[in-house]
Amino acid sequence: MSKRILFVTGTRADFGKLEPLALAARDAGFEVSFYVTGMHMMPRYGMTKIEVHRMDGVAVHEFENQNEDDPQDLVLANTITGFSSFVRAHKPDLVVVHGDRVEALACALVCATNYVRCAHVEGGEVSGTIDEIFRHCNTKLSSDHFVSSSTAKSRVMALGEVPDSIYVIGSPELDTHAAPSGVTIDEVREYYDIGFADYGIVTFHPVTSEQDTIGAQAHALFDKLATSGRNFIVILPNNDPGSNDIMAAINALPTDRFRILPSMRFAYFSELLKNAAAHIGNSSVGVREAPFIGLPSLDIGTRQNNRSDAKSITSCTAFDGDAIDGFLDQHWGKRLASDSGFGAGSSATRFITVLQDDAFWARPLQKEFQDLG
Repeated sequence: MSKRILFVTGTRADFGKLEPLALAARDAGFEVSFYVTGMHMMPRYGMTKIEVHRMDGVAVHEFENQNEDDPQDLVLANTITGFSSFVRAHKPDLVVVHGDRVEALACALVCATNYVRCAHVEGGEVSGTIDEIFRHCNTKLSSDHFVSSSTAKSRVMALGEVPDSIYVIGSPELDTHAAPSGVTIDEVREYYDIGFADYGIVTFHPVTSEQDTIGAQAHALFDKLATSGRNFIVILPNNDPGSNDIMAAINALPTDRFRILPSMRFAYFSELLKNAAAHIGNSSVGVREAPFIGLPSLDIGTRQNNRSDAKSITSCTAFDGDAIDGFLDQHWGKRLASDSGFGAGSSATRFITVLQDDAFWARPLQKEFQDLG
């Protein structure tokens, strides 16, 4: 009987990272399913659960864990309750969670308390806000770790995890960007009604530890972009606290030069990114995908602090108008060599190699703390 692998996804972003791994597991003969919750289920963010349902040969289970503007602790509690019942009924052999979202934390906690094998993807990263706390908690709750780099592995080891439980596979979303998207840029522009060919992509998310200033940051950034005279495609922020303040700034933008989208199909976004003149904001796209494809990116604020030293990245605060103008003047449309700091687009192959090793499944679920040195 094939092993049952359950992937947990709460956002469009983590699905883009988990999809290559899930498809590879399906093709390798594992029984693959998705537990879909969080932003995927919310009309405001484009009902992106549709993207998960497009996968062939993969079961999809939906769970609504929140209403608009619910606090994160309530979302955590709701998700724990729902996922606990689900796990008891479906008994997966492995649960795969990603990164730093509250849904991943809830599901990893359920797995830990029920001794269900749980693999955490992209642990050992650093960033600002509550995300880093959630991410390191997920590491401690999970039995196995699929990390993006040797640096991330060192951080997971510093948290006391056994080296044999940590596998360096790179960032899975790069697998998608390394391959042809399957669509042309003209098809993308037509599908999303994008009326310009020269454009930057902007994604600016809330920073939970900066709720008092995030609205002012958003207004400063978007006001500066609006006065630049350039065209931009804006992807709406995630649903962390502070998103309403960012939305107020976005809703005030001129519609002739700003195309605002709640979300995009991942293949379409990949093609859009490959043809952009720049990425601007505080999304991990600017420090992972953009450097990988050689796209210049302007990293705004603290959210991605210390995550990458790629040469294609320029950093400044949202209030540094001169730096923003300088980036747009000097780096717009200029391509650089690909950066492989987060892998070379072969994560899924490495992931399956681990899963096909009997030693992976034989590792004990009882955690032990490994002291450094």
